[in-house]
Amino acid sequence: FYLDLHPREGKYGHAAVFGLQPGCLLPDGQRQPAIAAMVANFTKPTSEKPSLLLHDEVVTYFHEFGHVMHQICAQADYAMFSGTRVERDFVEAPSQMLENWCWEKESLNRMSKHYKDGCSIPDEMMDKLVASRNANTGVHCARQITFGLFDQIIHTGGKCDVVETFAKVQRDIFRIPATPGTSFPASFAHLASGYDAQYYGYMWSEVFSADMFHSRFKTEGLSNSAVGKDYRVYSKARRLERWR
Repeated sequence: FYLDLHPREGKYGHAAVFGLQPGCLLPDGQRQPAIAAMVANFTKPTSEKPSLLLHDEVVTYFHEFGHVMHQICAQADYAMFSGTRVERDFVEAPSQMLENWCWEKESLNRMSKHYKDGCSIPDEMMDKLVASRNANTGVHCARQITFGLFDQIIHTGGKCDVVETFAKVQRDIFRIPATPGTSFPASFAHLASGYDAQYYGYMWSEVFSADMFHSRFKTEGLSNSAVGKDYRVYSKARRLERWR
């Protein structure tokens, strides 16, 4: 896999993983390895200090790297089923599950330290950071439901004014009016980039990701190699029914 982590002029401005080569069986029976590229725009290093990531950047890194792992660990026979080429209901689950390691004291202490003296994050600060995970979750859910419902409406109904339709959905669900004179749908790339009528998968995948994390990793250990191997074999190789 390839990592392109810092911004530069003219670069793609979001964070995403792009499959460069699918993992699959070739006509001679040999396996073609999967190749993926993770693109992001994290805080750049300077001449005085290294790249010091904000916590939300760390969460983004883990999320996107979950897609990388999904791409390179899958063992599909056919290219059309390789890696993240799964049902949209599940595609975000591996990436969302990996985010959990960014909210656990054990893993946070292992991955972080002060860049000058190497000291750990103080316990009080760590406790506040972990507790902040639940801040504004209602707003986040309302926002995702707004996007998912709007996506369903415009893909399952007839012609409509997308600006007016989005404004109504946002007013009814999010309870915050859309800004007059703007057109959010014009910048909502998911509407026509593979998530068409399936944006709801972001929230639905959280059900799968929470189940996978709490049923095994949370109870048996965040660094339990046996659980990690099971996850790689059963989840990534399409045998999720044997996971639990």
